[in-house]
Amino acid sequence: MGRGAIEGKRRMAASEASEGGLSIHPMEQFEVMPLFGGDVVELLTITNSTMWMALMLAAVSALLILGMRGRALVPTRVQSVAEILYGFVRQMVTDVLGEDGVKFFPYIFTLFIFILFSNLLGLIPYSFAVTSHIAITGVLAILVFGTVIVLGFVRNGIGFLKIFWIGDAPLALRPVLAMIEVISFFVRPLSHSIRLAGNVMAGHAVLKVFAAFVPALSVFGILPLALMVAITGLELLVACVQAYIFAILTCIYLKDALQPAH
Repeated sequence: MGRGAIEGKRRMAASEASEGGLSIHPMEQFEVMPLFGGDVVELLTITNSTMWMALMLAAVSALLILGMRGRALVPTRVQSVAEILYGFVRQMVTDVLGEDGVKFFPYIFTLFIFILFSNLLGLIPYSFAVTSHIAITGVLAILVFGTVIVLGFVRNGIGFLKIFWIGDAPLALRPVLAMIEVISFFVRPLSHSIRLAGNVMAGHAVLKVFAAFVPALSVFGILPLALMVAITGLELLVACVQAYIFAILTCIYLKDALQPAH
């Protein structure tokens, strides 16, 4: 969307507010805008999304590189956080994939950290939630899907197709179940990406709507503000849970490639 159109919408919102109406536009926070002039977002345009991904990379680097630089025997707070995240994801990988799956730990840890920090930075007021866009989550999901397919055929050859054949089912039902399994398998990238983007977008939209109502409900005292704090705490939990769900589903999908027998 062009900057002129965005400015027009903002002037309209200001006009509505000056007339005494309550103007709420919860979806404006998800608009991708150029940072350095211009009205059109092109391939190499630096946008607000680009900036917040760069900030996310800086925050991750500060935690995992600078925080672990000393490797103190008695860890600092930053080192403790980095070690907890590392241990948590490694334990998740070994629980689902076994020791054979540890080689995929760097990939899964990268996904987890990218999503977690993007979600957390998106909770900062006036920030941009990178993971609210299907263009981002869709690429992550397609990469996971492609990795599973390539790894499955490299490791198992044609035997990878066993994941679609349920040998324990009655013979007459096996072709029908195989079709259902194929459809379910190819829907994975869609569900994998929409689950994350949808939850982040819905949560941020609800936050903005409730935030707009807090001043109007000030007659009820501190209760609206307390409710806003509670919703923010819930969104903080959702930000962490969604990173975990994306990572553990990646582990489960990779397990199909490593152990395709149904």
